[in-house]
Amino acid sequence: MANPIAVFETSLGNFEAEILLAEMPITAENFLSLARDGFYDGLHFHRVIKNFMIQFGCPFSRDASDGRAGTGGPPHGTIQDEHLDTAKFSNEPGTLSMANTGRPNSGGSQFFINTVHNNYLDWFTGGPSKHPVFAKIVKGLEVVKEIEGTATGTGDRPTTPVKVEKIEIKE
Repeated sequence: MANPIAVFETSLGNFEAEILLAEMPITAENFLSLARDGFYDGLHFHRVIKNFMIQFGCPFSRDASDGRAGTGGPPHGTIQDEHLDTAKFSNEPGTLSMANTGRPNSGGSQFFINTVHNNYLDWFTGGPSKHPVFAKIVKGLEVVKEIEGTATGTGDRPTTPVKVEKIEIKE
């Protein structure tokens, strides 16, 4: 069975990501459940850092000007960290990785898309960061790069909001 594909319909165009459900079942199913429930629809990218990543998934980002954007999580709470020896995916360009607070088992709805190789964020390198990759862009990386190039202001927030209208899951 092939992994599902998430189609992100954004204000700057569409991109698609293969969700690594077979390889990362906890983190991937968490994302898929939220996407299927419409949790992500209407949210904005709340943190964009050129030559690093773009971050998404905070419920407070529904209003792009909400000062709490980047601090919220999903209605069901956090998930268990997924660090599997069989799924050591590096934080390479175009991969989606679970964001967290830095504490164990603190991932939830927020994730980031790496725009460069951020191998120091890999959970298996022995460093302080623990960010498991659960998906990879398979189409539309140019849209991700366009989002990355968005002008930002205070807190790395886009000065012109970038909205995800909808995420459709293709099984």
